[in-house]
Amino acid sequence: MTVEPVWTADEALEALYAAHWRRLVRLSVLLVHDQGMAEEIVQDAFVAVHARWSRLRDPDRALAYLRQTVVNRSRSALRHRGVVRRYAAREAAAPETTQVPGADEPALAADRRGTVLAALRALPQRQREVLALRYYLDLSEAEIADTLGISRGAVKSHASRGAATLRALLEEEL
Repeated sequence: MTVEPVWTADEALEALYAAHWRRLVRLSVLLVHDQGMAEEIVQDAFVAVHARWSRLRDPDRALAYLRQTVVNRSRSALRHRGVVRRYAAREAAAPETTQVPGADEPALAADRRGTVLAALRALPQRQREVLALRYYLDLSEAEIADTLGISRGAVKSHASRGAATLRALLEEEL
């Protein structure tokens, strides 16, 4: 009976690195279309596997874990690239000049706030409660349902009806 040698994380990853580095980089390049970013992703994947080596259930599956890590990190890089691109587009589309608010802005804001509060007071109590919890406290449907002791479906219904009524009331006022 032969006993398989137990590799340390350093030894195992050194062997995996020598045997699979190029293929993992090619995999990442196919996903992110950027050689430099792909190399960085693969390097980070090796570091992550090294850090978790003692928690691997089956060290023989380390290559599969590495592949999965490379794919997941490539996806994350693509998502991040998309966020950056959308942010840059928004910034580019923003007007160059900043507008200084008029002297009457505080009075107008107070007037708008009063109009919205009056419209909220005109709503039925449950709709008002749901809208206040949703938009003022930023609670989720589940949290609102727990707070008010009603179902999530009722929360959705009250929110929808309340928002529609509020919209109609505000269109009349503003």
